[in-house]
Amino acid sequence: MKRTVRHLADGREIIYFDEQPNAPERTAVDTRDLPPVSASSEIRLDPLTGEWVAMAAHRQTRTYKPPADLCPLCPSTPGRPSEIPESGYDVVVFENRFPSFSQGVTGTPSTVDEMGLVPTAPGRGRCEVVCFTSDHHRSFTALTPARVRTVVDVWADRTAGLSTVDGVEQVYPFENRGEEIGVTLHHPHGQIYGYPFVTPRTRRTLEVARAYREEHGRPVLGDVLAAERKTGTRVVVEGEHWTAFVPPAARWPVHVLLVPHRQVPDIPALSDAERDDFARVYLEVLRRFERLYDRPLPYIASWNQAPVRTGRDLAWLHLEVFSILRAKDKLKYLAGSESGMGVWINDATPEQIAERLRAAG
Repeated sequence: MKRTVRHLADGREIIYFDEQPNAPERTAVDTRDLPPVSASSEIRLDPLTGEWVAMAAHRQTRTYKPPADLCPLCPSTPGRPSEIPESGYDVVVFENRFPSFSQGVTGTPSTVDEMGLVPTAPGRGRCEVVCFTSDHHRSFTALTPARVRTVVDVWADRTAGLSTVDGVEQVYPFENRGEEIGVTLHHPHGQIYGYPFVTPRTRRTLEVARAYREEHGRPVLGDVLAAERKTGTRVVVEGEHWTAFVPPAARWPVHVLLVPHRQVPDIPALSDAERDDFARVYLEVLRRFERLYDRPLPYIASWNQAPVRTGRDLAWLHLEVFSILRAKDKLKYLAGSESGMGVWINDATPEQIAERLRAAG
């Protein structure tokens, strides 16, 4: 894979990842007249929950559902420059123009109204966009195994890179797919957040993992994986190095975990064989998603990685993929119990979900 770093008109970094080492040089220049990126992100610590909340009011002006011929993630064409100056690409990563977290944020830690009750700090981190293909009308599901393997290598590259960025405590690659999820750009792409804190979800799972290891001497996800592979009741796809199964306490009407058979903290730690096998297993899972209701399935694909500096011996890398579609034309809304109290109520059992996905093969 050939890696080329360039810069956009406003100074943001863009990185081209070409699958062929003899690919043409990336020399195209961003001809747009762009103002400097202005990010005003702030984080505040909720004194009632102990969780950080990000404030990013500048994102209200971000691009919203442009027509396909004005897509900012397609390659540039004569008279229509985009975020990608080149006329084509394999996989490309660039700094988000409307970031939730940014290295350009100024300020110092303080408290709200200087009352000493609610700590605040600059939202200093980094947010990147990952375009999986230059083809606007493709989807991740339609990618080849070779391209998915390239994307895995890109995730590994950016996880390693963002882990060295000032202030970043956790790196989170993810993909939002479908308008029902809230997607405003339809070009196949994902994002990577470099958070300035360890996320609440990760903190909680590490606490559980630590307590389980102290009691049993083993990693909790390792035991869950072994149990799922032994019974097979909720297994959807099994490869040589990865198993995809519906979690036994699934929250979503379509919900799958992809777990490597070996404990590793993050994507960079995966071997070549594990990366190859992931591409095959993940594509099979997504194709079953597509066939489940015979329509494109809105989903979120969420990588769970170890934080940069803490809990790396406890974490077990895995990908969580879930959809809010509970029937072909019905959505699962996060209503009172889920949104208000964090108590999830699923409309299907994990065993029913797994059976439906196996049948969709």
